[in-house]
Amino acid sequence: MYSKTNTTSLIGLDGKLVEVESDITSGLPSFSIVGLPDSSIKESKDRVRVALINSGYKFPPGRITINLSPADLKKEGTQLDLPILVSLLASMGVIKYDYKDYIFLGELSLDGRILPVRGALAMVISMRELGFDKFIIADGNKDECAIIKDVDIYPFYTVNDLVAHINKEKEEKPYRIDLSKLTRNIDFDYDFEDLKGQENLKRALQIAAAGGHNLLMIGPPGSGKTFSAKHLPSILPDLSFDEKVEVTKIYSIMGELESGKLIDQRPFRAPHHTSSQVALIGGGAGVPRAGEISLAHKGVLFLDEFPEYKKNVIEALREPLENKEINIARAQASVKYPADFILLAAMNPCPCGNYGNPLKECTCSINEIRRYLGKISSPILDRIDIHIEIKPVKYEDLKDTSKSKSSKDLKKEVLMARDIQRERYKKEKITTNGELTTKLMKKYISLSESVEKIGKMAFDKYKFSVRSYNKIIKMARTIADLEASKDIEDRHILEAIRYRSLDGKYWANI
Repeated sequence: MYSKTNTTSLIGLDGKLVEVESDITSGLPSFSIVGLPDSSIKESKDRVRVALINSGYKFPPGRITINLSPADLKKEGTQLDLPILVSLLASMGVIKYDYKDYIFLGELSLDGRILPVRGALAMVISMRELGFDKFIIADGNKDECAIIKDVDIYPFYTVNDLVAHINKEKEEKPYRIDLSKLTRNIDFDYDFEDLKGQENLKRALQIAAAGGHNLLMIGPPGSGKTFSAKHLPSILPDLSFDEKVEVTKIYSIMGELESGKLIDQRPFRAPHHTSSQVALIGGGAGVPRAGEISLAHKGVLFLDEFPEYKKNVIEALREPLENKEINIARAQASVKYPADFILLAAMNPCPCGNYGNPLKECTCSINEIRRYLGKISSPILDRIDIHIEIKPVKYEDLKDTSKSKSSKDLKKEVLMARDIQRERYKKEKITTNGELTTKLMKKYISLSESVEKIGKMAFDKYKFSVRSYNKIIKMARTIADLEASKDIEDRHILEAIRYRSLDGKYWANI
């Protein structure tokens, strides 16, 4: 007897519809799965057989063939366990009612339980876009998937409960969730009020948060680079609901989503400098997986000890920094992952870390310093908007009792600047100054004669590239927005130029 169920297989963030066909014919007992299954699906035969028996059903004799259509699409993932079992039950005549409008997602345990799978949210969203609105999933995936309002989610814990529902012996209602209960007040461990003696860095971090600008910190060991970086999330705008779903989908695919939790805080990813290119950018055998740059989507990617990363890893950041996404092509598949993050990088000025340190003498030779700084190429530097030098904190700064701006105060100013940008670019597909293209800059940014003159002088003096100069104009626009200024004034572009002048000090002679 023939039967068919529907499920999906992920290629990157996109789910492809897979029809699971089952047929039982007479002949020598066999159980085969065809249609380009990966190893996890090939193992489904044993899980399905034992789960079926332990759920109280007699495994059918005869020749069993499971076909996964389309046959030319490589399928992977344990979510095909459940649709294979349901299709088999239908071929056996156990399931009697129509269920072809459903999408089935779930892994099977040997005792007949339905286990959660990674990427369930991404699969539901993809199938919803194809017109499906009924989903039978594992109970462990229910809160994750129920955030999509216009679909019906039916979670089940065991195979027997599922069969009773499909046969209308015990009909269950769609699972609903109160989205307000998923929203929580976020308490940050770090507050800018406690950051002493680094007012210039605090200002640079605020500009980065306000305009979505990338930032490079250069300073000796112990100057507070890593400590300061951890403060940035406390002044970033909260995620919108659509952004939460977008980020949660990525974490779901990667298996890093806590059950029943929606990602409601901007990610802060800090991979170690020994991380490989695949770990940072994405890739791997088979269908390419997302890397740290995608897990940092809509948040912050902090790369400490920046020059210590392998050069090919650093250079691989070029395209995602420019395009806010990464395209990974492999023999098995070509996938696209989002990578819209603020890059926050930190580095020493030399191998020993004390080049330019007024408190300690540098022990590095000129050639050692050049080799060290040469690990960061000009194209990468061009893509980092803000370059700031950090000096060691003095004892007097630590004992300073004067009150500085807290994260709450700085965030209020950041939100005001973001609102101005959102209103300015409401007809475009961008929301921050950091996303401006050359075409949009001509449309939305006009410079006075005096500002143009200052910009030209800086361009000639520091020998900026066109990309670097455009970064300065974008930063000046953000600085003006923080003051709610309609136009970019002289002081705004002068401050922006200051954040690019380190190139001449460190990299001019490389």
